[in-house]
Amino acid sequence: MLEITYVRGDATVPSVKGVKLIAHVCNDIGGWGKGFVLAVSRRWPEPEKAYRAWHRDRAANDFALGAVQFVQVEPYVWVANMVGQRGIRTGSKGVPVRYEAIDTALDGLATKAAELGASVHMPRIGCGLAGGKWSRIEPLITDRLVRQGIPVTVYDHGEGRS
Repeated sequence: MLEITYVRGDATVPSVKGVKLIAHVCNDIGGWGKGFVLAVSRRWPEPEKAYRAWHRDRAANDFALGAVQFVQVEPYVWVANMVGQRGIRTGSKGVPVRYEAIDTALDGLATKAAELGASVHMPRIGCGLAGGKWSRIEPLITDRLVRQGIPVTVYDHGEGRS
């Protein structure tokens, strides 16, 4: 059985052949400006532009917790904007991560990855600014992607697996 592969490095530059889906978690309020999205925006302007338009026109589309938007940024590279956090963290008022929304978005990600024959690359989604616990996210990734035969690589920026 496949397992999640953990590497040190930048999830925006996966070094494998074939179609690649770079997945990350966004909030549900249209905010884009901290965390992994900055690395995405440094490489490609399209995902941020698409996310902001998706949020702005949300009455006419599927923008909501659990939704996922796919943006092609290179011939063999797509970015998956997954809405998996409610708002943003402010002070000590709990964490914005929504595990159910991430699970739903991962299901959509699995469908697209299978359709494209793509591998999936991501940071430890939901665990940075969203405040989630990897011990809750990792099993969702295993259930939704790895068990479906989709290769998944998780990138730790400058640190090993904890």
